[in-house]
Amino acid sequence: MNIQTKELKSENLLDFYGNGIFYPESDGEPMAETDIHADLLIYLKTSLELFFAEREDVYVTGNIMFYYVEGVPAEVVAPDVMVCFGIPKGKRTSYKTWEENDVIPSVIIEIDSSGTWKKDRVEKKELYEMLGVKEYYIFNPMYPKTLPAFLAFKLNRGVLESVNIEERKVTSKILGLDLIDTGETLRLFNPEKNEFLKNAEELSEENQQLKSEIEKLKKLLETKS
Repeated sequence: MNIQTKELKSENLLDFYGNGIFYPESDGEPMAETDIHADLLIYLKTSLELFFAEREDVYVTGNIMFYYVEGVPAEVVAPDVMVCFGIPKGKRTSYKTWEENDVIPSVIIEIDSSGTWKKDRVEKKELYEMLGVKEYYIFNPMYPKTLPAFLAFKLNRGVLESVNIEERKVTSKILGLDLIDTGETLRLFNPEKNEFLKNAEELSEENQQLKSEIEKLKKLLETKS
């Protein structure tokens, strides 16, 4: 995606009143390059939010300005999707580690494109390794492929090492999920329930089915009464 580490100009370091240091809440770039990228970002973020809905100490976000050095707004990156453990849920306009008990995202997923693949695979990987991100995934949703569609890295002794992806699948022990390249897109799979985390269309269909079943039960009860 067209979301990159930014170097912010010095004149932007004050807030609107000329006081203190200003941390922008947007990098001025679009959320996604294509509808395909946007749909995947939304699916990953919302399905992870639903999966961790009962965990009050898991924060899932995407495309948010992530500041990792207090007092230096130029040290910023905007991951497509990131999952943080050990901090409360809640709406944030940006993510500043010093305001979050120095919690670094445990898992980051970047949705790759022809314009960002080098930065995602080199510069961001080096940055996430330095910060201590435990799992880093890169996925290119565009087909056909001219580069590896799916890359996985896991932190080992301070180094993000490449992980073999067998049969288009890799397991995230941190998330408790499998990440699977279906040949069409990236899906999250719950091995405990033996099912994919649902996307918006599937959830809508499920809701319609539930409504239909409820209506049938209502009519059945009315008939019996």
